[in-house]
Amino acid sequence: MRSSLSAFLSGVLFALGLGLAGMTDPANVLGFLDLAGDWDYRLAFVMGGAIAVHAALRPLIHRRARPLFAATFAALPRGRPDAPLLMGSALFGVGWGLAGYCPGPALTALASGAGQVLVFVAAMLVGFSLARVLQAPSRKAFGGAGVLPERR
Repeated sequence: MRSSLSAFLSGVLFALGLGLAGMTDPANVLGFLDLAGDWDYRLAFVMGGAIAVHAALRPLIHRRARPLFAATFAALPRGRPDAPLLMGSALFGVGWGLAGYCPGPALTALASGAGQVLVFVAAMLVGFSLARVLQAPSRKAFGGAGVLPERR
């Protein structure tokens, strides 16, 4: 229960930060990605602030024997990037550049009720489902392992 509450409160804090920074407005994101035009630098400060907070707190957090709400710290997978990771990253970047939304800000922007974000989130959910269907054979071939984590 504490883990779920912690995740929920972290999500609320993330959503508030996105909203306050104006990152739920796709025009701001597209302005940041428009390097050849009227470049909007504000997203760089948002990302820089997030990186600074993470850089300052990570060493303090990892001094603990374990996280507050989990048995162990999550281990990042080691190894080289593979084709599915690279293709997924490229698809994410193209989608972000075309729509001005990525999943976090899109979910936060749902509160606006704007038709554009409703269409984006619906398409995103269809894409998630399609990815699961397309990766099902690889999960079976590798004993349940696959690029996408199994649902619990």
